[in-house]
Amino acid sequence: MITAKRLLFILLCLTFTFAQNTISLSDEGGGAWSVNYNSDLDIGGFQFDVDGATINSTSGGDATANGFMISAASSTVLGFSLTGSTISAGSGVLLNLIVNGDPTGLSDLVFSNASGSSIDFEYVEDNSIAGCTDDLACNYDAVANEDDDTCEYAMENYDCDGDCTADTDCAGDCGGSAEVDECG
Repeated sequence: MITAKRLLFILLCLTFTFAQNTISLSDEGGGAWSVNYNSDLDIGGFQFDVDGATINSTSGGDATANGFMISAASSTVLGFSLTGSTISAGSGVLLNLIVNGDPTGLSDLVFSNASGSSIDFEYVEDNSIAGCTDDLACNYDAVANEDDDTCEYAMENYDCDGDCTADTDCAGDCGGSAEVDECG
């Protein structure tokens, strides 16, 4: 029999195990901001307020790519589809904003699926994932979206596994220049 404490523990573990639906802001400079999302469910509509700034315009992102109607007035953004289109589960840029002022966050988040059921979302300060973003590096991290200067590269004439990629000279040196001459 499961006790109340054990049930509470299991529910807490499940809450922190599953992906959380998040939304965040990225400063693109010059009053331009990206609204980023990470969702484990398809998004059918959304509404939120931009705190600390006034919206001049909205454009682009996955909302526009999926045919959403986007309306913005003062500090509120509303996005929905008249055709039942959704933004697929995953992560990306929801939309782009041009604002007056510096946004301090997003609030009054309302997200729904295609049938209008609520999806819980949380605003997070930063949706960045630090790591090596250079795909030529040995420790390239495909998930990272912010380079943290940890990229490691193979030594000259070697690949990331330490295998020689150049010709080996007669002395057995990878990429070496030793040659057998008339003296042997």
